[in-house]
Amino acid sequence: MPHDISLMLQTVYADLLDRVNAVAFAEAFPADGTFTAKMIRGRRYWYFQKPISSGRVQQYVGPESPELLARIAAHKAARDVQRDQRSLVATLIRAANLSKPPSQIGDLVEALAKERVFRLRGVLVGTVAYQTYSAMLGVRLSATLMQTGDVDVAQFADVSAAIGDATRPALEMLQSFDPTFQPIPQINSQGASSYRTRHLRVDFLTPNRGKDTEQPQKLPAFGTDAQPLRFLDFLIRDPEPAVLLHGAGVLVSVPSPQRFALHKLIVARRRREGGKREKDVLQAQALLDVLVRRRTHDLASAWREAFARGKTWQRLLGEGLGLLHPATRDAVLRAVGERRSVVPGLDLNFLPDKETYDREEDEVVVFAQAGSEGVQCRIPKETFEICFGPGRFDREGCLTAFHQHRSHIEQAARAKYLNQQPAGIGHALLLTSTDLAPRELPA
Repeated sequence: MPHDISLMLQTVYADLLDRVNAVAFAEAFPADGTFTAKMIRGRRYWYFQKPISSGRVQQYVGPESPELLARIAAHKAARDVQRDQRSLVATLIRAANLSKPPSQIGDLVEALAKERVFRLRGVLVGTVAYQTYSAMLGVRLSATLMQTGDVDVAQFADVSAAIGDATRPALEMLQSFDPTFQPIPQINSQGASSYRTRHLRVDFLTPNRGKDTEQPQKLPAFGTDAQPLRFLDFLIRDPEPAVLLHGAGVLVSVPSPQRFALHKLIVARRRREGGKREKDVLQAQALLDVLVRRRTHDLASAWREAFARGKTWQRLLGEGLGLLHPATRDAVLRAVGERRSVVPGLDLNFLPDKETYDREEDEVVVFAQAGSEGVQCRIPKETFEICFGPGRFDREGCLTAFHQHRSHIEQAARAKYLNQQPAGIGHALLLTSTDLAPRELPA
């Protein structure tokens, strides 16, 4: 997509996000209430008080920030802009050809938003979250990677307990949207973490921070159990506001795209089901192709955080990178400052009897394979003269020296390929006298 069009899309999207934020804030807190602040553990949090027949009821708003204070100040002036919002949504969908969710999914997410699920620190994850990144990043992502009948909502269990506010119980919320919603029974609990109709499914998830367990955890803020999942805490840390392109735009909270992409690399290696694994990899690759160019710093920061979590995380990240197209893999490695050696099992294998001499460049050219990537190794005449002289190093002399020292040359090429910063697909691997240091040569 041309850069100027991409900037236009991101500008339109930023305007839409601001408007949806304002309207969602106004709808959540009616004009007859008041805002009040509380100090909790040294930090100021805001609540909204509204009158009821028996007194007052209090709703959680969020931790104090400049953005929240601005929302509160503009609260009463932020209504009646849905017509403009619909126009912006239509621009992103029709003019820019961005994908929108199926109407049932959009209606369901909108219902959850109106129930304050996302305002109470719920995070939309999974493929529905992926649908928001197209507009957020100003790119067209493949519509085939956005097809789903599932809505996944995640929340930290300790956050859910600490908020001090709650939606209606999950089943009641869902049945008010569609009376056919029913809980899916759990073997090890009397409650439920998943609910379904004939065509839709909603799963509530929470990070598993201790030993692996299938024992559901309570989410008091949503009146439901939640399935604990490993690696989910990385995904939903520091979520971002986003707009689902449905109706006048639905304000949701989603993982940052860089965390989403890296999380997909990790879970892809743990999937047993091939179809879901392939979808994970394709979603990760589509996002990473954009992030290496547009959010390089953010991607590198998320990578460093994940990589610092230990050997299991490092192995899964490396194995996940190995599932990507080599061009994407190398672009990510350059962006995060890593070498190809982080990808387990990646090796440079040389093809027998495929070496030639380039008379124009005076170089021996050797062909190798690294996974699905073809690699061309080039050894200049000067390298042979410095490392293998004295002698006559014309075409025959260079090829003879190559065959005599082939094992050492291949070892040096392999080390350079795996341990240098990737230059990119299509760049030849140039071996210099530094790579083939004379002192390391066998006598």
